[in-house]
Amino acid sequence: MSNFLTSQEMQDLISVDRSTVYRMAEDGRLPAVKVGRQWRFPADLVAAKFGLSEPATAPRPSADPTAAAATDPIHTDLTHLVQPEVAQSVADLMGELFGVMVVITDMNGAPLTAVANPCGYYAAIADQPGAVEACLSQWRLFAEEPHVAPRWVQTHLGFLCARTFVWVDLKPVGMIVVGGVSPRAWPPTPEFVGGIADEVGVPHDVLLDAVDEVHRLDVDAQRRVLRLLPQMGDLVSQLASARSRLGSGAVPVVAASGGLEALTDTNQLSTPQGGDGS
Repeated sequence: MSNFLTSQEMQDLISVDRSTVYRMAEDGRLPAVKVGRQWRFPADLVAAKFGLSEPATAPRPSADPTAAAATDPIHTDLTHLVQPEVAQSVADLMGELFGVMVVITDMNGAPLTAVANPCGYYAAIADQPGAVEACLSQWRLFAEEPHVAPRWVQTHLGFLCARTFVWVDLKPVGMIVVGGVSPRAWPPTPEFVGGIADEVGVPHDVLLDAVDEVHRLDVDAQRRVLRLLPQMGDLVSQLASARSRLGSGAVPVVAASGGLEALTDTNQLSTPQGGDGS
């Protein structure tokens, strides 16, 4: 996963003022993504654009007494920053609202939650060690992807997944991965399904019987998930950032619950088209 430069670091790097950096980000002259209201600049892409051999910037000295703590795992590891029951509540709610599978992971792809709203196709193989390792590998790849904005990617299992990051102090510390969505051409061929069955160690007929049990979203619903997914990342980021600032103190569950209840009132979601079979 790439490091990200701040707007100030971009100003220092290319010797322009902040408004110019913003204009260059907006019109595509600089590789950039917007996270909330702030611009982030992938260091490796910036290095490639300007021919730099060392994209990362050295941390600046800080008088902030909390700065040294930012490198402590309790401040940067999502497993220490979000209560498991809160993370699972977010995943469960997202699965229900979006009509997709949802899992929250750290930046190594290790799951912090159980997979919420699993489709039948995934459930048919989920208990197999081969399937677990394949999914962990896929989630690790999501962490390394240079695209910060979520997009649908076809996975090794054939269905579509997307992810957004959880941020603390401008650094990605975890991911929300959604998936189990059928691509336009579904189901896959029996040969493809048989290959997956052999890989994970389940009988061919078991997986073939479950192959139609996926989440089906029309194009508008898929776009809506991509649009709202970063907002869910922002929610978890706020919880993680609060815990990071508090050190080892607990994040009040009531605050998280209030945020989740507000999300259930959103009118920006529509029911996915077609059954998901799960």
